[in-house]
Amino acid sequence: MKILVTGGAGFIGSAVVRQAIARGHRVVNLDALTYAACLDNVASVADSPAYAFEHADIRDRAALDRIFAAHAPDAVMHLAAESHVDRSIDGPGDFVETNITGTYNMLEAARAYWVARGKPADFRFHHISTDEVFGSLPADPSVKFTEETPYDPRSPYSASKAASDHLVRAWHETYGLPVVLTNCSNNYGPFHFPEKLIPVIILNALAGKPLPIYGDGSNIRDWLYVEDHADALLTVVERGDLGRSYNIGGENERTNLELVRTLCAILDEKRPKASGSYADQITFVTDRPGHDARYAIDPTRIRTELGWRPSVTVEEGLARTVDWYLGNEAWWKPLQARHGVGQRLGVKA
Repeated sequence: MKILVTGGAGFIGSAVVRQAIARGHRVVNLDALTYAACLDNVASVADSPAYAFEHADIRDRAALDRIFAAHAPDAVMHLAAESHVDRSIDGPGDFVETNITGTYNMLEAARAYWVARGKPADFRFHHISTDEVFGSLPADPSVKFTEETPYDPRSPYSASKAASDHLVRAWHETYGLPVVLTNCSNNYGPFHFPEKLIPVIILNALAGKPLPIYGDGSNIRDWLYVEDHADALLTVVERGDLGRSYNIGGENERTNLELVRTLCAILDEKRPKASGSYADQITFVTDRPGHDARYAIDPTRIRTELGWRPSVTVEEGLARTVDWYLGNEAWWKPLQARHGVGQRLGVKA
């Protein structure tokens, strides 16, 4: 397929771009190159004849129409979004404009293109979303998010993603646009922008800075290695049933405190301090407003219908992630310097 990937210079989007080309697809990477995007993330495929880049904003409908006409994609994988919960609390307007209005523009541009080409049956619009649209779960480990869980967003970020999910379903039901949707758990791995929890912990630890954890660290997340997520997303766009949604999880629930302690133990082994443990730098900070207690994915549908499941445990994935950050200072140091990141505590991909 030729796949139009929005947000393909971001963390998850770049993993999709790299894997899609490795699987033999052609890719058009559409990205506005906002603060969290970096073309270094796709440098390994930038010279491939199967790769093209379009610097454009999904809020610019005219640009979208031009890109659809110029590249004639077989599928869209829509990942472009504002995704940081703390930033959404501080400035919700950008999240409304990008995640809601931007998705509306993508749907309308895709629909116009699809209609103009005679409504090809093999076209796909794949909308990539988050498990945060479902709200917060109780501590009971038997209770997990399924595709039928009612929506209950609790932050401006999750509310904007819930709205975009509803738009995608409405365009399928009203106009027949062939769509698939996915809702994922927390991602981590190489090229993760340095304001999110795992890179903050790794980089603050190496710098001798406090390792900040919200509240008492008891909030639980299901952690999904980004390369596994990219594999799942490509599986859905290739074989998912139209109109169907699929929850994608890592099957790796951990409290934030457990996660940070695991990272500290890995760093103690791979880059030991002169004395003591990196865990000595753990600091508890005031919790953020509306902090969801627990997220957990029931991945039964994607496992039984499409045969997908994650390939790595969180311990394996975290070790790989630490190795990547230790070996790629030339990637993250300029981002830290350019954006002054490192103190925010986002725990979402």
